Amino acid sequence: MRVPFRERLNQGTIVFDGGMGTTLYANGIYLNRSYDELNLSAPHLVKQIHEDYVRAGAEVLETNTFGASTYKLEPHGFGSKMRDIHYQGARIAREIAGDDRYVAGAVGPLGVPIEPLGRLSFEEARTDFAARIEALAEGGVDVIILETFLYLTELEQAIKAARQVCDLPVIAQVVLGNSNSLAVGTPIEQATLTIDGYGPDVLGLNCAVGPKVMLDALEQMLPHTARPISLMPNAGAPRIVDGRTLYLSSPEYLSEFARRFIQTGARIVGGCCGTTPEHIRAVRRAVQALEPAPTRRIFAQTSVPQPPASVRVINRSDKSRLACRLEDGHFVTMCEIVSPRGISADREVAQARALFHHGVDAINIPDGPRASSRMSALALALLVQRDVGIEVLLHYTCRDRNVIGMQSDLLGAWAMGIRNILAVTGDPPKLGNYPDATAVFDVDAIGLTNLLNRLNHGLDLAGNPIGPPTGFHIGVGANPGAINLDEELRRLDYKVEAGAEYIITQPIFDLKLFDRFQKRIEHIKVPLIAGIWPLVSLRNAEFLNNEVPGASVPEPIMERMRRCQKPEEALAVGTAVAREMLTELRSRTRGVQTAVPFGKVNMVLEILQGLT
Repeated sequence: MRVPFRERLNQGTIVFDGGMGTTLYANGIYLNRSYDELNLSAPHLVKQIHEDYVRAGAEVLETNTFGASTYKLEPHGFGSKMRDIHYQGARIAREIAGDDRYVAGAVGPLGVPIEPLGRLSFEEARTDFAARIEALAEGGVDVIILETFLYLTELEQAIKAARQVCDLPVIAQVVLGNSNSLAVGTPIEQATLTIDGYGPDVLGLNCAVGPKVMLDALEQMLPHTARPISLMPNAGAPRIVDGRTLYLSSPEYLSEFARRFIQTGARIVGGCCGTTPEHIRAVRRAVQALEPAPTRRIFAQTSVPQPPASVRVINRSDKSRLACRLEDGHFVTMCEIVSPRGISADREVAQARALFHHGVDAINIPDGPRASSRMSALALALLVQRDVGIEVLLHYTCRDRNVIGMQSDLLGAWAMGIRNILAVTGDPPKLGNYPDATAVFDVDAIGLTNLLNRLNHGLDLAGNPIGPPTGFHIGVGANPGAINLDEELRRLDYKVEAGAEYIITQPIFDLKLFDRFQKRIEHIKVPLIAGIWPLVSLRNAEFLNNEVPGASVPEPIMERMRRCQKPEEALAVGTAVAREMLTELRSRTRGVQTAVPFGKVNMVLEILQGLT
């Protein structure tokens, strides 16, 4: 069930659908027809397009009403049907959207000049806008989207009309001419301040230009508004080929820029002319990679559980060697080794042994990263500790287990010698190799931290005594590059309050971003360990940028990787970048966690040389 749209705006990125007119045109509807009137004469065709966008992953469907002003409908003989077209457009989209998705009532410019350029007065303009918006609201839309406006004075009248007839959220979008100004020449900064003053819920850009120009404009808009920003570019500039208007930007190209929009600060992404369900499907994948789906429930703890009188809680420094080194102020090093996809862990154990011999403090073992099916992380952890003798840091995810199974696993892990746990929510199954698998998510990382802390105090989740307590050294993750950093920090505060004893970040490539994050967590007094990821190729860097949530490789580093002509050159640059990050982070953090990319242990040892 959807929450109110204004509330949804605070919960992460929202994906709109793509071009309606483009898809109708591709289905043989000629440009001399009124596309909006198809809500009455061909509703089945409009429904089909909405359904295609739902299957592509759009969370918001726009009504087929963009061009349905009285003044645009009159030349086609449909001026008297304006209200019916809007109402039916809303009902069609509402039927397809159901209870889980949103419907945006699309309202475009009137199609005739208003004062001072034309004969139409402001009051007459507001009257037409109000009638359109009122019909959309009656039809059940969740939000009004005013889009493709050239003139700010006309946009102002549309916003006033919306406020006059309903209390729905309003998105106000204008048309760019280039990266510095609107189509009518107004500088971006001035336009942003002006639209912000009109009081929409969201302001943004759509149509006319492709993704690159919109990204440039977004960077100029951000300093001048605190409102959410929406971006819906065309699929590149239109081209006339054999008498047909075509847009040549691929879904992958739009997806790449959607990711950049989000990382730069956009809250809503979608498509305009030339974008199809395939484009939106690619955009949805980019959003999922950056921002995994929220979990259902958070168990936050406001006070430390009181252990039974007979229970002696284990001191932090006594929990593990890693805990002791952090308590003593040592700079710790950890390396991540991923479980094998099959039954043999010989290679992974050999890697752990080499790292142990060179002084690494602990082996970090992810639990089904990217929702992949692998050997149990707990099984590999036990093999490494038994055969190598090095401590492990076991990731434990909430995705695959209910709270009963979690508690059983953790009690067993303690009994078998696991001492360090990293509590993670886990990637949703749709990101992995079994996208139709179900997820559990009884709790998220906050609730799991709470559960671990209770076990450390001799209590189960229900508060019943379990006898001698566990003594897990509890860690949590943090994402300095989170799209919604305020929400990430709010959750991090909950994690620490629930019992987290150290924090490990996502891979760091952007020091400015990391410094911003660190300044925001000055009040948190637990050790911070930074993630470092050695790049091995340009493709590897592109994967991180596109598919690893929170990993943002800045353009200067990407350019260094692009200049590499041979694999060995890419390895050298990747090692150098990681070493540079380590040098900078040494004085900022209490340790680093790195990865062993594709089994390249020597690369990791070169990066850590002098520390281990």
